[in-house]
Amino acid sequence: MTQIIILPHVELCPEGAVFDAPVGQSICDALLDNDIEIEHACELSCACTTCHVVVREGFESLGEMDESEEDLLDRAWGLEPTSRLSCQAVLAQQDVTIEIPKYSINH
Repeated sequence: MTQIIILPHVELCPEGAVFDAPVGQSICDALLDNDIEIEHACELSCACTTCHVVVREGFESLGEMDESEEDLLDRAWGLEPTSRLSCQAVLAQQDVTIEIPKYSINH
């Protein structure tokens, strides 16, 4: 199991959260399984940027980004060097700390 630390987000997770998720699960699925209702307008098909997160710790442990994710991230609000689409970022053994941006392209 991998520990996910979610930094506080005003609407989705005001107090922040800490939970375990199985290795091989996407960050988005782990968030949804733990009642953190992150947007995912394309239903996890890597076709939008609404599930964008910034990985504050553990970025290097996540699987490689493919070209379609890289292209979509260029349109994400608040893009940072450690940004990922949570539907595409697959958990490995290392714990991760993530921040959900204040806005998405739908806000």
